[in-house]
Amino acid sequence: MGSAYISTFLVALDRLIVTTAIPRITDEFGDVKNVGWYGSAYLLTTCGLMLFFGKLYVLYSVRVIFVVAMLFLEIGSVVCGAAKNSVTLIVGRVIAGIGAGGVFSGAITVTVYALPLHRRPLFQGLYGLVFGLANVLAPLLGGAFTDNSSTTWRWSFYINLPLGGVSMVLIAFLLKSPDRETTLIPTKQKLRELDPPGTIALLAGITCLLIALEWGGTKYGWSEGRIIALLTIGLFLLVCFVVIQIAFPKTATVPPRVFSQRSIAASCFANFSNGAVLFTVYYFLPVWFQGIQGVSPVQSGIRLFPAVIGMVVGTIITAAVTQKTGYYTPVILAMLPLMAVGAGLLTTLQVHTSGAKWIGYQVPFGIGMGAALQGPLLAAQTVLALRDVPLGTSLVYFAQNLGGAVFVSVGQNLFNNKFVKELTGVPGIDAHAILGKGATHIVDIPEPTRSIVVAAYNEALRQVFIAGVILSTFPFLFTLFVEWRSVKKPEPTPTVDVENDSDRAMREATNAGPETEPEDKAVSPTEIKKETP
Repeated sequence: MGSAYISTFLVALDRLIVTTAIPRITDEFGDVKNVGWYGSAYLLTTCGLMLFFGKLYVLYSVRVIFVVAMLFLEIGSVVCGAAKNSVTLIVGRVIAGIGAGGVFSGAITVTVYALPLHRRPLFQGLYGLVFGLANVLAPLLGGAFTDNSSTTWRWSFYINLPLGGVSMVLIAFLLKSPDRETTLIPTKQKLRELDPPGTIALLAGITCLLIALEWGGTKYGWSEGRIIALLTIGLFLLVCFVVIQIAFPKTATVPPRVFSQRSIAASCFANFSNGAVLFTVYYFLPVWFQGIQGVSPVQSGIRLFPAVIGMVVGTIITAAVTQKTGYYTPVILAMLPLMAVGAGLLTTLQVHTSGAKWIGYQVPFGIGMGAALQGPLLAAQTVLALRDVPLGTSLVYFAQNLGGAVFVSVGQNLFNNKFVKELTGVPGIDAHAILGKGATHIVDIPEPTRSIVVAAYNEALRQVFIAGVILSTFPFLFTLFVEWRSVKKPEPTPTVDVENDSDRAMREATNAGPETEPEDKAVSPTEIKKETP
């Protein structure tokens, strides 16, 4: 388990650690126009290949695929650390993103093979803590490496090498990953089941969509032809991906039996919303600290600790109740409103809001988020057959990352538009020039202009937080559709499925029927009361 946590920490760290290093990187490379790709290139391959890795975990050894994913992350880190220009750095981010997609997909799969179902809630919930710590520590470490002449910004990437090496060794020698029916089928058959058309359509669609969101409203207007074309092509390719999955269920990356399952479908929508809220707050709250309160990127990271502590508390409560009762859905439903309350309180932030308030606002948000992030992953493990768990966990993780990617861009556009609108007509102020310099340069603006700019900045950020409040209501609504399954009392029931090539091959070889896996029966709250002593 330690190796899975280390790997997840590195992936989460790698997403944000580059942010505080960007100014120094642009100074060294003399290239500002490609800055946006330092983060986008990583995100493109992470999201685009996450589901593909889920299929690999089904067909091949979990241990081998996880080590290969870590190897990609390590190679990408070396390329980034040794880069002499922007193009090389972007290539390194692409390679590292491939590994990140594999680690995201595999972390929970490792948990499945390391622990029995009833013991997973607490250990699985710790992934939320790992993410929170990584989000806080990323700017701290990035800033420390960048400002230290003996390390420089390159160690923001080299830090992955020793920690990643330890993780790879632990996984390679300690993880027990037994052969399954799907890992024993012939190689040619496995290659057919990797779904090349679906993978290409998904990767191309995600690429078009994220490029459009990266450029729209900033580099180009939303009404420009190239943005409309990218959005249209991206959505068309994503629809094609879904059609391919339905038309060819035997070789689908995500078979219809997985994404059409009620709890999985609801969990994907819930986790898309979770990712949207989480990334919105974690991205824009530090901007508020830097732009409004004038603190450094490092200090803004430290000020996120109340949310991280809240996530720890939410994780512990959810895990404890789940292990006691066996049911995770009711406790998550009870705690999700706290996320909306916390998000709502963040909309009240003003220029002179006290520390006690912004600390107190983050705590309920973190508690609710700590519970919210566990539900979709637990659902994937309790409602799906064991062979489909890697696909299910990859799907809900994909939804979370896609939600974050989309709504960080949406939030950025909301912020930019509101900020420009607030300052339109104010003499002597160029809103676009201020946006181009970033939040940390607001302190350099002389008074009384600075007070006007800070007030506009605050209103623009409140607009983003209002969007976060709206988004925070959706996880509760979608979780209402998740079945109440117990992690303690599995009952053997047949898996209803369209038999795929690997299933058929193994059945014919062993003269057995289609695979069945222990699943537990959905129950109502009334039945739970009867069962609980």
